[in-house]
Amino acid sequence: MSEAASLDDLDPEAVAKAREQFAVKHPGQASDAARWDDRTFLNKARVLKQGAVTNTAILLLGRPESAALLSPAVAKISWILKDGANRELDYEHFGPPFLLAGDRLLGRIRNLIVRALPSGTLFPQEITQYDPWVIREALHNAIAHQDYRRHGRIVVVEFPDRVLVTNVGDFLPGDVETVIRQDAPQAIYRNPFLADAMVELNLIDTQGGGIKRMFETQRRRSFPLPDYDLSDPGHVAVGVAGRIVDERYTRLLMERTDLDLALVMLLDRVQKGQRIGRDEHRRLKSAGLVEGRYPNLIVAAAVAKAAGEAGRHIRERGFEKQYYLDLILALVEKHGPVKRADVDQLLLSKLPDRLTREQRLRKVNNLLQELRRADKISRLGTRARPEWVATRTDSSEGSS
Repeated sequence: MSEAASLDDLDPEAVAKAREQFAVKHPGQASDAARWDDRTFLNKARVLKQGAVTNTAILLLGRPESAALLSPAVAKISWILKDGANRELDYEHFGPPFLLAGDRLLGRIRNLIVRALPSGTLFPQEITQYDPWVIREALHNAIAHQDYRRHGRIVVVEFPDRVLVTNVGDFLPGDVETVIRQDAPQAIYRNPFLADAMVELNLIDTQGGGIKRMFETQRRRSFPLPDYDLSDPGHVAVGVAGRIVDERYTRLLMERTDLDLALVMLLDRVQKGQRIGRDEHRRLKSAGLVEGRYPNLIVAAAVAKAAGEAGRHIRERGFEKQYYLDLILALVEKHGPVKRADVDQLLLSKLPDRLTREQRLRKVNNLLQELRRADKISRLGTRARPEWVATRTDSSEGSS
């Protein structure tokens, strides 16, 4: 309760918007709600408590100056614009009424048009970087679940390729996968009175479907799925991508609308280079959706072909091992003795793009050792500065 507050501390525009959203949420009560005075309406909408103004009422509907009535709690949303080098370019702070914050925030975010996604003519339409509902949902969830006792702000950082929404407070369900799998209301809410009021005003969904709907919306747009970062204790960060990460993944979502969300979530992790479990790998591989040696996975060849990216696919997957062995053997037989640098120059550019330079060098070393153990080549010089020559066989000696 906010004992010092009255209805005069509420913003008329926000109250009018609340009436509008209540009618959307409860169309059967729209005609009755139009006749209610403000106090009756706000009681019915669970914003007031027995006619008294609550902290929830100030937070959602209060005039900007009413934020002081919530002290020491902080009622502030900060929008920060940054460039690709993480330099701050602009900012704005939003206070109550939070009911109007979503539209005001969207007015600051540069929702650019992305054209011709990915490449080719199968997807020629234009689409915005962000779905407004997804941004609103991320913000409204942050408002509903913010731990206001910790005196922190909700921060929305806009980068050129993503929007990051961070709030203070642990993620009570534990992990996002559980929320999506259960698809049911949460057992515990940090701010139950606030959450109930936001439901009545059509801001959030307590049926547990809000987060899942965010994922489904991004999936329908063929964009990367939201990223929930729970690594910082006491904070929840939600990233919404505004660009295509992997065109093959995007084309897959366009063509395979039958894939269930659990599979799409795994593929999303693969395209982002995130490691998945062995059981998850087997599930994707059995469905023909990925290939490569675990854990270095890429989108499967059939999908790459559909995306018109066979060349890129080969660069990422690489060639069969025998191809590399034959290249080394041909080099040594024709130009031996050869230095390790000569072998590196021949092979490094042909190894999979997904490997780091260190992994490629290790791969070359393994190929050389395999040929040596097979008695195809021999090493001259020291381990530090080896030179490689072809091993002479009895048949080759007899014919010389």
